Amino acid sequence: MSPDKLIYQANQIATFFASQPEAEQIDGVADHINKFWDPRMRAQLFAITDQSTDGFKPMVVAALGKVKRPEVGTAG
Repeated sequence: MSPDKLIYQANQIATFFASQPEAEQIDGVADHINKFWDPRMRAQLFAITDQSTDGFKPMVVAALGKVKRPEVGTAG
């Protein structure tokens, strides 16, 4: 997936959870990514954000610490 599309999708998740109670927003973003993004997508997310979080909404960046980082060898 192109980095732009992945950033767009992550930001769309954050946009949805922005309408939820503040205490649930970050966990909601992380839970959604953990449940619905396959390891390859999560690996790509970290490959991008390990270099820069430019373009990502702050809620996505805040949720990264709760997103499961795929183990080496599971991303392909």
